[in-house]
Amino acid sequence: MKLKPIIRRALAEQDVLEAALYYLEQDAAQAALDFVDELEVALNHIQHHPGTGSARYAHTLNLPGLRFWSCNKFPYVVFYFEQEDCIDVWRVLHGKRDIPVCLQDDAAGLNQSP
Repeated sequence: MKLKPIIRRALAEQDVLEAALYYLEQDAAQAALDFVDELEVALNHIQHHPGTGSARYAHTLNLPGLRFWSCNKFPYVVFYFEQEDCIDVWRVLHGKRDIPVCLQDDAAGLNQSP
């Protein structure tokens, strides 16, 4: 089985940068590094098993194909779409945020290419 490449949208990259900067501002450089490592573990899982992510928000927000996978050691959730030729990582959000509101606000951006 050929693995699909992970494509991170600009919003996802911004989410990751903001999270890492938050940890750095808290004088927790190791936590920032650990977060990035944990995110890579999550992305690796998604790449190997894209169908295992939950579709709960896809139904809630009427965004067919939207799935999410939670990081194990950090309270972040990776939102993605499995496309024919790639895994489209849409957002990486803190689990305590109002996720439906964040995703609804960003739904218009789905028409843009990754």
